[in-house]
Amino acid sequence: MKIVQITAGAGGRICGTCLHDNALVRTLRQRGREAMLVPAYVPTTSDEENVAESIVVMGGVNVFLQQKSSLFRRTPRWIDWFFDRPVLLRALSRWTGNTRPADLGPLTVSTLQGEEGCQRKEVYRLAEWLARDVKPDVVHLSNVLLLGLAKTIRQATGASLVVTLSGEDLFISQLPEPHQHEVRELLVERAGDVDRFIALNQPYADRMQKILGCREECVTVIPHGIDPEGFPNDPPDLIARRTTRADRRVIGYLARACQEKGLDQVIQATAHLVGKGMDVELVAAGATIPAEEEYLLSCHTLAQELGIAERFCWRGQVDRNEKIDLLKEIDVFAMPTPVPEAKGIPVIEAMAAGVPVVASASGAFPELLGIHEASPAGDVHVPGDIADLARCLEEMLRNEKRAVDYGMAGHARVRKQYQSHHMAAAHESLYEEVRR
Repeated sequence: MKIVQITAGAGGRICGTCLHDNALVRTLRQRGREAMLVPAYVPTTSDEENVAESIVVMGGVNVFLQQKSSLFRRTPRWIDWFFDRPVLLRALSRWTGNTRPADLGPLTVSTLQGEEGCQRKEVYRLAEWLARDVKPDVVHLSNVLLLGLAKTIRQATGASLVVTLSGEDLFISQLPEPHQHEVRELLVERAGDVDRFIALNQPYADRMQKILGCREECVTVIPHGIDPEGFPNDPPDLIARRTTRADRRVIGYLARACQEKGLDQVIQATAHLVGKGMDVELVAAGATIPAEEEYLLSCHTLAQELGIAERFCWRGQVDRNEKIDLLKEIDVFAMPTPVPEAKGIPVIEAMAAGVPVVASASGAFPELLGIHEASPAGDVHVPGDIADLARCLEEMLRNEKRAVDYGMAGHARVRKQYQSHHMAAAHESLYEEVRR
């Protein structure tokens, strides 16, 4: 069986989708499967070995130019090739960081229209390449905004089509009307072109099932899995870690610097704890794009106004080793997303590091942490409630036994069900099922 994963890249920014898809294809190959990762729009970026092909399909420059001018919908291949070069796309992707969902309504509608949209030349070219050179049995799309490709790819290749649900609902909700309504209608229409959708957790599966208007059995839940290499084989001694810093306690955060991930909220919660006499600092890291630099600046300003500027350290985008080192420094990991989270990969990484977690009580987190099970890996707070977030963090930092129990439970949960070989095995079963 030949599997092709088509993943919308994020240029030089590490994103959850790139991490997930790269880990999936890498592990499938390790398990002897014939799998390839093909970037769409711009190259993909990962903090692990990047297994993506050197080509880029549906090149972002050509997609944009064909949206803006009918002239570029008829250009010869050699002109399109010039704009599709990965080096050029990677360089130009830095400039796209200023783009906001509100600017992308017409383009999103057109790409979902697929063979009927402005990018039909790119859609047919991709399908022809797959049919002629690749001959896949299964084509796996990284998100539902790529659904416009499914019908033409199926007709050209006879492959089964699978699509991962990757948090697209937030992007869709930020589109202006009438484009948001058009996108929602197209998603329902195009959902019939695929064999199965995959969600990383049950809450998001339920949410997207309603948006797509599909039956419950059309969505399969397969949790994300991480490569355990570099993470501790045994839970760390959290009490010994604390004693090396006397009374100082460290809160960790790993996510994009954007409002949807709640960095400003954990800054406010940190200030709240300092105001109660606790010696606390916040160490945070994550990707930033130009459109989000204003938000990051506001977070620094907020920390200054709250009197904790020297207790807030922003490290920017970090590589895999730097990420694991950060998790080795902290006493508790905070993920206070005010909107329902679709993936929650940083929480899995924190659990793999044996660190207790405090996250919002929505989206993926209650399921990931096993909140309703006998041995949860952390605590959840009311989404958007700073006081409740601070309460949970304080209890975790003051109660050593609770922190140790949660850290050990999280480490065990990852080893049992959130490693990359678990994820790959579940995908293999699904691919075989849809082929049958």
